[in-house]
Amino acid sequence: MTPEPTATARSPRPSLQWSDGAVLVVDQRALPHEYRQLRLETVDQLVDAVRSLAVRGAPAIGLAGALGVAMSAFRHTRTGRLDESAVRADAARIASARPTAVNLAWAVERVLGVLGGGAQAVLDEALAMLDEDIAVNRAAIDQAADLVLSLTPDRPLRILTHCNTGRLATAALGTALGTIVELAERGRVEEVLVDETRPLLQGARLTTWELAEAGVPYRLCVDSAAPAAMARGLVDVVLVGADRIAVNGDVANKIGTYGLSVAAARHGIPFIVVAPESTRDPALPDGSGIVIEERSAHEVTHVAGTAVAPAGAGAYNPAFDVTPGELITAVVTEKETMRPAATRQRLGTELARFSRQLYERGWMPGTSGNLSVRLPGESGHALITASGRDKGDLTATDAVLVDARTGEKTEESALRASAETAIHAAVYRATGAGAVIHVHAPYATAVATATGSADGPRTVEPAGWELLKGLGLADPSRAALPVFPNHPDVPRIAAEVEAYLRAPVPDAGPERIPGLLIAGHGVTVWGQDLSQARNRLECVESICHQIVLAGAHAPVHAQGGLR
Repeated sequence: MTPEPTATARSPRPSLQWSDGAVLVVDQRALPHEYRQLRLETVDQLVDAVRSLAVRGAPAIGLAGALGVAMSAFRHTRTGRLDESAVRADAARIASARPTAVNLAWAVERVLGVLGGGAQAVLDEALAMLDEDIAVNRAAIDQAADLVLSLTPDRPLRILTHCNTGRLATAALGTALGTIVELAERGRVEEVLVDETRPLLQGARLTTWELAEAGVPYRLCVDSAAPAAMARGLVDVVLVGADRIAVNGDVANKIGTYGLSVAAARHGIPFIVVAPESTRDPALPDGSGIVIEERSAHEVTHVAGTAVAPAGAGAYNPAFDVTPGELITAVVTEKETMRPAATRQRLGTELARFSRQLYERGWMPGTSGNLSVRLPGESGHALITASGRDKGDLTATDAVLVDARTGEKTEESALRASAETAIHAAVYRATGAGAVIHVHAPYATAVATATGSADGPRTVEPAGWELLKGLGLADPSRAALPVFPNHPDVPRIAAEVEAYLRAPVPDAGPERIPGLLIAGHGVTVWGQDLSQARNRLECVESICHQIVLAGAHAPVHAQGGLR
């Protein structure tokens, strides 16, 4: 074995670098028996290194891809002119070398963004990404280590990890394994249980090698023994990395991760994902859309080149699996700590609590009505109370995850979202609201029935009423509350609602109330959160109460006068 100079968590040796027109990488296939570097001088060699797992780890293959595009740019520059089409063709081959890790496509796309500046500009961008990766990992590591200490006993910890998420998988520091090394430097690691990570043994070959290099005590663990270790109390926290993170918090990682998350949830053990922001895929609503790479049966039927199965045996060999966000304690990046499970639990609890309050007031009788709230951040998702459930007896689990932009259900669940979800989505698209409430409050429903028309939308204009101040209107002397026909086709109602909300308001026209009525079908309001939406609902219902009981009159305008 060729020795390598010792590296520390704070002063690491790089796992890949640029060298005179070529990409130098640590050949991870040779470890732990031999430390050697590969000199990749062509795009073909780089693509083969990625596909054969000589280079692996989502951040590392992204960085290798960026350097590969730079290499192509220099190769395709003649007499000062760059053949962009040839470079883009090479870039497409590089980006498709492994489909699951989003970092590869992200990194390639980023360096292509400066292709017009020439080969040197591409290289400068790729080298900057290497430096950024180290800084990004450092920030994520520090946050993750602090989080682990806040969630675990005040003593040296027993940590379980899967696959390899150390410096070999990144530019130099690592993510989850970097966090473990940082915890060890703080004197907070008793032992690390390292999953072998079958079938290619990245844990046995690479993670153990890195832990030994860093002087962190460990024991190797058969993958299938990990849940038993949890059951015996041998694990305080599970730390893993990620190859792709969906906007709802679902995570794709090395095959075997999902099973660990299930076992950790069963035993109440924190399950923490550490990954760079580049691993998040803003175009992917949830984990169901993640392409899972399936690899050769030979990796399963053979170990170190020796057959362990009958000749011709088939194999199911997915390289990754998807862990639902609800099983993840936290996802830590360099920018933030996300808690998909805790966030969903909190929002589901809020929906159940607000539903119960409105049920007790008689505004959501039986199973009628629905409430929704958007997930924080830029996820584009919302939780909505399930259809057909008693609104006075909801729990945090009686909510359905939907795409806030379309209203479509985005998770596998026996629960159904109401057809009225389309109206919620129309409000979210048109207003940017954070929460929507639709109920059958009696006075609002009565006014909607009395003023609505099948001919088209109308508006009720309760100008100058004191209660309008509770709706946050700039000028309560002019206000309009739309009343929409109750079409059997709910998407048609949603389309009319969105058209109304997006239409410009005339300078002399009434200000729009953040709510609407549907003839014979109740009232819908919205706000920044459920509390504001409920307060606005109470104001609208009180206004309608006055209209009905006090005999007050509010002008009603037909469709031609809709404002």
